[in-house]
Amino acid sequence: MPKRKKYKKSKGKILEESKEKSFDVQNRNLKENNLAEQIKKTAEGLYYISETDAEILPFAGEQTESVTKEEVLRQTKSAADSPVEERGFAEFFARLTKLQDWFGGEEKETAQKFVRLKELLEKNLRDLKVFKIGKIQLDVYVVGLDAENKLIGIKTKAVET
Repeated sequence: MPKRKKYKKSKGKILEESKEKSFDVQNRNLKENNLAEQIKKTAEGLYYISETDAEILPFAGEQTESVTKEEVLRQTKSAADSPVEERGFAEFFARLTKLQDWFGGEEKETAQKFVRLKELLEKNLRDLKVFKIGKIQLDVYVVGLDAENKLIGIKTKAVET
């Protein structure tokens, strides 16, 4: 007899128990990956600003052949029918790294930290893409493939109305 999946109710939605386990797998992947540790240090103190401020965290997934919407949904344990918007890597960082005339010292330092994060990702990953998953309250993943074909990058949240 096949094993039945266990489900939990959360805020009116049914979630697979495996979603909770994915966080354990991701945490183990982060600990085992030197690049993820470098990303964590480089992104420390950085926040993605939309209609809310959300911390930027490292994301370390599993091996894959390519960076696709379907693969990102699978590895992030997002619902397969979740709306996904793919954006360009350079487009994502353009607003975060651009120096404005009105910037003070703190804003300039934040922009420089985003430049360092962007360069770290570009230097160590290929096929970099940005995926915004969901509606209004979005999960944002900026990911690419490392030398071992593992999906890795950063994750954050955004609110867009």
